Amino acid sequence: MRDDTPATPASLRRLPSRMLAGVAMHTDRLVSEGLARADARKWHYAALVALHEAGPASQAELSKRTGIYRSDLVTVINELAERGFVERAPDPADRRRNVITLTPEGLGQVRRLQELIAELQDEVLAPLSRPEREQFSGFLARLLEHHARRGSSPEQG
Repeated sequence: MRDDTPATPASLRRLPSRMLAGVAMHTDRLVSEGLARADARKWHYAALVALHEAGPASQAELSKRTGIYRSDLVTVINELAERGFVERAPDPADRRRNVITLTPEGLGQVRRLQELIAELQDEVLAPLSRPEREQFSGFLARLLEHHARRGSSPEQG
């Protein structure tokens, strides 16, 4: 979707769903480009944060925590392991599965990416005051919760 212009009918410009889609596209591009400058991707951030906040996990559990499809998660874990951010080792309780653990280097990367993500969030929400940001985030959370209960929640990336 291109940015709406004065030539776009007002009834289209005012549709909340259209505005949400436009903001989502802009935000996705902004975050993806910002992470790319740090040699990272959204899925890297999601996996690292999930490991940092909830501890080591099997690939299946990490897929559940992040919403990343298992087949895609293998690539993400490989990329993170190559950079020394995670370690993959057989689970002592079940040698058929691997446990993914955050390394000290991975913890440093999480912290760097958290700072970057905070800056990108500030850029996305720049026109809003602090109370407006909190209110807007609350509205978004309510919408996501509502649609998740209805079974229409998109995969998180």
